[in-house]
Amino acid sequence: MPRYDLEGQVSIVTGAGRGIGRGIALRLANEGVSVAVADINEGNACRVADEIEGKGGQALGLKIDVTQKKDVELMVKGVVARFGKLDILVNNAGLNVLAPLIDAEEADWDSLMDVNAKGVFLCSQASARQMISQGSGGRIINNASGAGKIAPGKDMPYGIYAASKHAVVGLTRQMGLELSSHQILVNCICAGIVDTQMWELIDQDISKMEGLAVGEVKARAVASIPLGRIQQPEDVANLVAFLASDDASYMTGQAYNVCGGILPV
Repeated sequence: MPRYDLEGQVSIVTGAGRGIGRGIALRLANEGVSVAVADINEGNACRVADEIEGKGGQALGLKIDVTQKKDVELMVKGVVARFGKLDILVNNAGLNVLAPLIDAEEADWDSLMDVNAKGVFLCSQASARQMISQGSGGRIINNASGAGKIAPGKDMPYGIYAASKHAVVGLTRQMGLELSSHQILVNCICAGIVDTQMWELIDQDISKMEGLAVGEVKARAVASIPLGRIQQPEDVANLVAFLASDDASYMTGQAYNVCGGILPV
């Protein structure tokens, strides 16, 4: 059952072919939002779109490279052509790589900054222009991760990822101010340890680095969560739905934790 006042709105969710993005797309669809499921993997995007339509929702699967301005602009035009407008953008697409900063490759820096930071910039820019032309405000919600607020730690060498996600927090704060006169609200979400394929890869990477059995690192991380359970994509999607709603109409330029208590700030 829908909980918010989102019926009839139109959204884009990037990186929505699996994991957190899929959870967000399904939740928005459940709220009556038409969802453009955008992903670099066209098959995954179309499967999630089919899943939404199979439940009676409206969806469009799109292959999109968020690092390419032309792709992004065509995405926004295609969504407006299909659904008539754009109300909500969720920047969720992201990459991660295990690389101690002193050993990290320039290519790793470039790829993570391209997807995680530049992708947010390009998608937000194109979407905001569309929202401004409509004249009725809008929402931009960025998935910044807890790594957008804290360093992953000495034993978690994901420094480039953290730098890119800190950039997302900075972009969010500035965009929220610059777009405020248009009533386009810009916020970001800082999640904790989410039960997705990305965390499976983190567990494998760190376990190999430390000589541990696969699963031990993830179990250790989950044990540190005050609420005592690993986070699900739906926990992130709940906050997205709230931030997209009128209940959050006085909130912009902020970074909100949804982390089970694991983040100190």
